[in-house]
Amino acid sequence: MGAADRLGAADGDHGIHLVDTQYIRPRFGAAYLVVEHGRGAFIDCGTALSVPHMMAALDAVGLAAQDVDWLIVTHAHLDHAGGAGTLMAQLPVARLVAHPRAAPHLVAPARLIEGTVAVHGAAAFARHYGAVVAVDPARVAIAADGETVDLAGRALLCVDTPGHARHHLCVWDARSRSWFTGDTFGLSYRQFDSDRGAFALPSTSPVQFDPVAAKGSIARLLERDPVAMYVTHFGRVDAPRRMAADLVATLDTMVAHARRLRDAPDRHARLVDALVADVLQRLHVHGAPVDDATALALLGSDLDLNAQGLLAWLDTGAP
Repeated sequence: MGAADRLGAADGDHGIHLVDTQYIRPRFGAAYLVVEHGRGAFIDCGTALSVPHMMAALDAVGLAAQDVDWLIVTHAHLDHAGGAGTLMAQLPVARLVAHPRAAPHLVAPARLIEGTVAVHGAAAFARHYGAVVAVDPARVAIAADGETVDLAGRALLCVDTPGHARHHLCVWDARSRSWFTGDTFGLSYRQFDSDRGAFALPSTSPVQFDPVAAKGSIARLLERDPVAMYVTHFGRVDAPRRMAADLVATLDTMVAHARRLRDAPDRHARLVDALVADVLQRLHVHGAPVDDATALALLGSDLDLNAQGLLAWLDTGAP
């Protein structure tokens, strides 16, 4: 997939371009470039290692670095925002827009780095994230719930969407009647597409996952009757209401497994096994055109992180 990839004719008309950030593997992490009257806004940016792909995306659509007005990050997790400082250094007039809880981590990223190393390990951090550069606080704009970002007259509405993390926002684009959802609307890899459409898997990674808030945020996204969702992992998905129902039902099943295994001595391994069994069954029903080994190669790290997040949530004293 190219650095900037129009997602069908309708999306090209709306000036929305997908950028494959090349995080871990192709077609795993996406950022988006929205273009309006010759001005650009990035939504998410991947890691520091993704910055060359972000800049190539500008070239591909005929924009220069000084034509970018905004970098909006959905949340501070490094696969979405780890490259923010490095990218901002190459965008001379842009401002960074972040959730009130996310902005401090991007200005002073030491705790964010420490937490990511704790989850992924030092070797994986070095391999997948590169250097995490602090963002100049003078260039940061805080997006409170309901804040609108003006892109050359095009309103991009930021709304608070906790659940995956407490510092998460989603971006509503009325022009395309679509949401840029970060991880709020789960994971949906194109390798699993079938005649039934896209396959959805919740993202419950540590350490701030909250299933009640997650379901509330999904419901809030549906209130605007969107025609599509632009998820980070990976790309545009249609049929939002069907996918939302799948996400909520799967969340309930995952939480039930976690509660059942709360006090098991080997609870993490057993929870991963339960999540694996469930996702493989769902993929079979969905008619996904991959075998089990391929599915687990694509989802293995996600399911491990989901188990970590579910157990971290239980350890906060959740019922």
